[in-house]
Amino acid sequence: MLIPHDTRNALETVVDLVNTAPEYDPGADTGDGLADVRALYAFLRGHSISGVGELSSRDLRAVMDVRTRFTQVFAAPDAPTAANLINRLVAAAGTTPQLTDHDGYDWHVHYFAPGASVADHLAADCGMALAFMVVAGEQERLRRCEAPDCGRAFVDLSRNRSRRYCSSRTCGNRLHVAAYRARRKEAAG
Repeated sequence: MLIPHDTRNALETVVDLVNTAPEYDPGADTGDGLADVRALYAFLRGHSISGVGELSSRDLRAVMDVRTRFTQVFAAPDAPTAANLINRLVAAAGTTPQLTDHDGYDWHVHYFAPGASVADHLAADCGMALAFMVVAGEQERLRRCEAPDCGRAFVDLSRNRSRRYCSSRTCGNRLHVAAYRARRKEAAG
């Protein structure tokens, strides 16, 4: 599956945004990954979100609302449900496609209107990335980690759609080691 650079970045951003919710990061001791405006600035910087001005607690609440709506997309049982959620999200953001070539990146599309709030920026760009997954018939690639103590969001970009864990190095490895130890214990009697 060929995914353009800007769409891949938006997918990574939406996954990381969903995973800032405390219920989807059980290993974090810090609670909500967007606990305050400073954390929001750090999140936006970490994802190279451009055009961020002065942010307030109102912006933080709006981004948390967008995060909740993205979480619903990852929980959608089928493509029509996901499409309905995405349509409402990007419509509310005032989606306005524009070609741009900033920060050393070649031409790509931004979907947020000039001067949009950070919440509308995320809703538009990330919402359209999710929309492309649905349009491509790939909604089932929007997944949750199958590790019993995890549940983090991820996009399965494996060739055969077989990825089950948010990280093969953490959740996947931990479960494989546990299964190996259980087999050895059973074989030992």
